[in-house]
Amino acid sequence: MKKKILAVASGGGHWVQLLRLRPAFEGQDVAYVTVQPSYVSQVPGSRFYAVTDATRWSRWDLVKMICQVSWIVLRERPDVVITTGAAPGVVALRMGKFLGAKTMWLDSIANVEHLSMSGEKVRSFTDLWLTQWPHLAGKNGPNCHGSVL
Repeated sequence: MKKKILAVASGGGHWVQLLRLRPAFEGQDVAYVTVQPSYVSQVPGSRFYAVTDATRWSRWDLVKMICQVSWIVLRERPDVVITTGAAPGVVALRMGKFLGAKTMWLDSIANVEHLSMSGEKVRSFTDLWLTQWPHLAGKNGPNCHGSVL
């Protein structure tokens, strides 16, 4: 039976890393969410949603993005929500978890010295919390399984 996966990432490196996970999604029903409308060409044949790019410093854009991502999660009703960050991924994980989806956060490879702020915020509502750096792994998470995207 196909799993319904919602794959969420901000732009740039977050998106690139999410796309590197695509082989793991083969044979599943995947919808993508990101902040760059032009990325639709990189996931042909998949459902695609572009949301407002927002940070904690752009409060109105953040409210708009939260509403957009929440609507997408409600519409898609995914079995699994996976994200490489940042803000849209946090919202999608929270909503997905609330609706009973399994959730996975993969912290960006760029976060070499410490976990991302978004990564820290998802600790309590992610089923699988991963870092790509062994020295950032902890007893209570995140976990590192030795592979770098």
